[in-house]
Amino acid sequence: MPVTGPAIQNHVEEERVVRQPATGGVEPNTGRGLRVSLLTGAADKPYALGLAAALVSEGVFIDFIGSNEVDGPELHDTVQVEFLNLRGDQREDASSLRKAVRVLTYYARLIRYAATAEPRVFHILWNNKFEWIDRTVLLLYYKLLGKGIAFTAHNVNARQRDGNDSWLNRFTLRVQYRLVDHVFVHTERMKQELISEFGVPDGKASVIPFGVNNTLPTTDLTALEAKRQLGLDPRDRTMLFFGNIAPYKGLDLLVAAFAELAKEDKRYRLIIAGRPKACNDYWSQIQQAMTQSGVRDRIIEKIEYVPDEQTEIYFKAADILVLPYTHVFQSGVLFLGYSFGLPVIAADVGSLKEEIIEGRTGFVCKAKDPVDLASTIQRYFESDLFNNLEDRRQEIRDYANERYSWSKVAAVTTNVYAELLKLDATVIN
Repeated sequence: MPVTGPAIQNHVEEERVVRQPATGGVEPNTGRGLRVSLLTGAADKPYALGLAAALVSEGVFIDFIGSNEVDGPELHDTVQVEFLNLRGDQREDASSLRKAVRVLTYYARLIRYAATAEPRVFHILWNNKFEWIDRTVLLLYYKLLGKGIAFTAHNVNARQRDGNDSWLNRFTLRVQYRLVDHVFVHTERMKQELISEFGVPDGKASVIPFGVNNTLPTTDLTALEAKRQLGLDPRDRTMLFFGNIAPYKGLDLLVAAFAELAKEDKRYRLIIAGRPKACNDYWSQIQQAMTQSGVRDRIIEKIEYVPDEQTEIYFKAADILVLPYTHVFQSGVLFLGYSFGLPVIAADVGSLKEEIIEGRTGFVCKAKDPVDLASTIQRYFESDLFNNLEDRRQEIRDYANERYSWSKVAAVTTNVYAELLKLDATVIN
């Protein structure tokens, strides 16, 4: 039976209790007066800015270590944030020599910064270019400087997901998880993998929501106008694949499912917006499959990085976001879709199923099964969710903003900071 509107609210209410670190609870506003350094790895602007804003609201002062890519007005509008652009320009079209100089210069600046940095807590959101060095030498350096280190593991072992794991990768991951003082993950399954695969003690890891992306520019662009700009007919049944293209994302499975659907019904359309990530052969195979199936003229391809200011066009033009992943714990694209009120069809891998309320925020299909994926897509376009999509979009946005609230993330995070500093809550307040 489909879940009703109030059921979404009930589902949210069940999630209101924020998980606290096992090291002990601290009252709200524990961050007041605390100063930390956010090491962003010069990437993932939505997450870095979302976390920074949430921490500022808790009274935390931040050294925000970043680059041109993660810069934004939010970092310059408050005295609580000092933006340190140690990385600068990261343009892809630079020469190999220029890229090498940039990276080495950045590491030199980072090492110099750490030696004199006021914050006693370093929170690493992403590692840098030479991740094996970051996991070992750089972490040892921070420890020698007496820093408390928190680390957000967006992926426990990304190379295992990508199919290129190695003993060296696992060794340096094990060193990293041993050296850091606390690890944040986004699902209970990720925490259990940390414990079972890398020997991380239970009390050394906290599960936090993946904060909803609320940093992208949005306008009063309507779904009809977005469809018009992309050359879509309002009657088209439009699916969206968004983000980097990689084998674990399962785009080949979506193309196979789409090919069968489009042969039966010309209203089906597919948007592919993203670029291949070190997988040109994989992308070539997909292109060949699209051509051979005779449906390529029904597919809109934007095979490049999509700037923030253009993102809303694709999410507003689409009727459904499809995540046909074959291996993943969590997906930031899912939460991006929710932020635009867009329902999601996701494969049953990792914790994706746990993030979807069947019939209300989307549907779940079998993993690695294009036939079931096609069937699930058909089921969606016959559902009340699709037939009442414009009314449901706001409901999905409200659900996401509550369940994946940055305030929940900040509450757990500041508690951990306080424990790392071994300060009593009354001292911080």
